[in-house]
Amino acid sequence: MRDTRQAGEILTPTANRSINELCLAGVEDGSFKAFQREASHSVLCCVEMASDRIEAVKLSRIAVDGLDATEKLLNMLEGVAVDAVILGGITFAGFNIIDPRIIHQETNAPVIVYSGEKPDNDAMFLALKKHFEDWMARWRIVERLGGVHEAVSRPGEPPVYFEVVGGSARWAEEVLRSSALICRIPEPVRVAGLIARGVSRPAC
Repeated sequence: MRDTRQAGEILTPTANRSINELCLAGVEDGSFKAFQREASHSVLCCVEMASDRIEAVKLSRIAVDGLDATEKLLNMLEGVAVDAVILGGITFAGFNIIDPRIIHQETNAPVIVYSGEKPDNDAMFLALKKHFEDWMARWRIVERLGGVHEAVSRPGEPPVYFEVVGGSARWAEEVLRSSALICRIPEPVRVAGLIARGVSRPAC
């Protein structure tokens, strides 16, 4: 990757740029039919934005309930320097879990795991244990994330919840606030979700 920054160098906004000038990558998945074997793949979308400008859109196929989402996201981020990666959750296409620590280690960019609802890790633990032989490996990714933080990203709207790897909670909260352009959802994540769902739905 061409990002030559050292780990820890971008835990806070740079002195020469405001929080509103950061380049952000938003990640979200598309639609899929749960518990149907023929629907074995979904779409993972990564949208790179600088302020309110879309700089790039990248798509990749990921396996439903698979283990390839982390690798596929790293491929989409290859050669790209972003100030933060915002994931629309930690599970994609069912229980295909992206490991935020690996994304941070490979890109040097802080990773924010965004959720519009408070994560229910107890329910996730039970679901993983019930349905997956490798549930311990998947659960370990979730468990290592640490505490869940709450913030109001847009006045008058319900709070959002987030976890962060490679950055402070205070900085991540400012990133979420600055990127909530239309609603409380970070704009890169909102756009990525629209695109992923659009391309994964069957044509009428």
